[in-house]
Amino acid sequence: MDWNAIRERYLSDDLSIRLGGLAANLGRIKSFSAKEASQETIEGLIEESKWFIEWTAREAEIDIAAQLVELQLQLARWQHQFNSIWDDPAKRKEMIGQSGAWSQRVLEMSGLLQDK
Repeated sequence: MDWNAIRERYLSDDLSIRLGGLAANLGRIKSFSAKEASQETIEGLIEESKWFIEWTAREAEIDIAAQLVELQLQLARWQHQFNSIWDDPAKRKEMIGQSGAWSQRVLEMSGLLQDK
């Protein structure tokens, strides 16, 4: 992965769009986790999402930044325990639920759902 190119492209968007992209990644983690063959894809989405947070949190309001740091810690835990999560249907189901909840939460933080 060319993280510099990804970073440059990601940072060219407004904060709300970046948060929307992060929410989309979390939604992909939720939907792809139901498919056994998606393990490598999920691992990549987790890593990419951690970087998205790293590049975004410093520009966000303090309460949003704090939530993003909490999410980044959750992603790191999933990454660290990924094989045991992937091999255990109950743990994977829990990750699916949490990633869906985080996706919705980040999308709400983005402001993209508000009427303009």
